[in-house]
Order: sequence, then C-alpha cells, then structure tokens
Amino acid sequence: MELTVRQEQIIDIVKSNGPITGEQIAERLNLTRATLRPDLAILTMAGFLDARPRVGYFYTGKTGSQLLTEKVKKITVQQYQSIPVVVNESSSVYDAIVTMFLEDVGTLFVVDQNSSLMGVLSRKDLLRASIGSQKIETMPVNIIMTRMPNITMCQKDDLIIDVANKLIDKQIDALPVVREFDKGSGLEVIGRLTKTNITKVLVDLANDDLI
Repeated sequence: MELTVRQEQIIDIVKSNGPITGEQIAERLNLTRATLRPDLAILTMAGFLDARPRVGYFYTGKTGSQLLTEKVKKITVQQYQSIPVVVNESSSVYDAIVTMFLEDVGTLFVVDQNSSLMGVLSRKDLLRASIGSQKIETMPVNIIMTRMPNITMCQKDDLIIDVANKLIDKQIDALPVVREFDKGSGLEVIGRLTKTNITKVLVDLANDDLI
C-alpha cells in the first residue's frame, strides 16, 4: 500500500520512540488524537504497527513486501470462488458445448443424479470430440470427461496461493470447489476457482481492497 506523508511520519516516530501512546504521537505532530485515529487504524490493520493496551504502539519491523506476502497467505478460496456450471453425466457433448457457450466458461463440472462430482470437461475435451467422426448429439459427456480420481479440486477453506500453484502445476484453467456430503461418500460442487478469480485477487491487492 502507498502511505501518506503523515503515515510515514507516524511510522518514523513509533520506530524511534516506541512503545508510544496515540496521545504522544499526536502531540509530536501537533494534531488531535481524533485526527490521528484513522491513520493509526490503517497502519495497525496493514501490519506496520502493533498496539498493546495501556502500553501503546510499536513498530513491527515488517516491510511492505513482507506484509503483502502475509496478506496473500491469508486469502481463502471462499472469498473469491465463483458459481459453478455443471452438466449431468448423461448430457450429450452437443448440449455441453451449448452450455459452455451460453455460460461463457472454459470448464464444466459433470455430476450424477445425486449431484455428486463425477468428472470435468474442458474446452479441449469438447473440441476434440466435435472434430471427430462421432455424433456429438448422442454422445454422452461421460465418455470424454476427465474422471475421478484424476480431478484436481479444492475446498472453500484452502488458501488461494495453494490453489494458484495447482492451476500452474496442472496447467488447467479452473478447479471445482467441493465439500463432502452423504456421510463422505460423495463430493458436491459448491463453486469454482479460475485464473480469472486469481487475477481479481491481484487487482484487489493493487487497489488495497484487502486491507
């Protein structure tokens, strides 16, 4: 985050004199405690300063890059996951292509009649099937999908950074966000995490929306 001149001054004061109270900082800057309160709150929430009751503020010694790294490592999937787009395993390849086009997504998740995850369909899967000699109007998607247990997935409490590494390592565009149901015998798709979601994290970080 980009600090204001006053916030830089506050950090310098605390670094040289901490622990120091808010009143003492305000006095050194010839400001009221009320005027200073928002700056102290921002610096504390951002991690530059820490505060202890009846003691005061002290400098954490962390750089901006260190604070950014810590912030990224706290972001979970549920904060950025999107609504999943699913098709039934009995759906035809043609219907899946239409669904992908209408929903404007690059990955479809295939479920059975109990809404349990069975497979994943990518653009490449559907393109490969459509240029073959098979009739895509009657071909079920379960013939061409990537099946369990060969599906890379995540859960809502997983860290975004870990899922981003999975996307890179597997060279895929999206992961299903799942949770166990039916006493652990099935996996329900409750979301999706895509490269676009990861980009949104970067934009929010750049705009300081994650402070």
